[in-house]
Amino acid sequence: MTVHPFDPVYDENSEILILGSFPSVKSRENGFYYMHPQNRFWKVLAAVFDDEYPKTTDDKKRFLIKNKVALWDVIESCDVSGSSDNSIKNAKVNDVESIIEKSKIKRIFVNGRKAQNLFEKFVKCGITAVYLPSTSPANNAVSLEKLVEIWKNEILKKNTV
Repeated sequence: MTVHPFDPVYDENSEILILGSFPSVKSRENGFYYMHPQNRFWKVLAAVFDDEYPKTTDDKKRFLIKNKVALWDVIESCDVSGSSDNSIKNAKVNDVESIIEKSKIKRIFVNGRKAQNLFEKFVKCGITAVYLPSTSPANNAVSLEKLVEIWKNEILKKNTV
């Protein structure tokens, strides 16, 4: 059983929550989200918010807080082989509701199908998550340009509720 090694990033002003599935081996080794050099997450978010690409972990945390983005993963612990979402078994989910209660989150986005499936199956927070195609290097069917377009259209869409 592998336990999620780091805390969520958010503050009381966070308005959107982006949930991945579980940190990759590289992310676990480096102690922060989306640290595999081929993962496009930070490039995509920098483009979505028309902001500078954050390089260090501290830069990334400041970037998220400045843009009112909370970041976490659906899974608290699981059996996983390497970094493959397909290998995840015996997943125990994080308490996503705890972040929602302590912030202004009104919209949730899931980064990839595994995060979406687990969210829909286990998380009961009263907010429907919007699926976004994975930024993982394993998702090579979607170009960086297409990811940016899709993510930007969804994240910057004004809440119509």
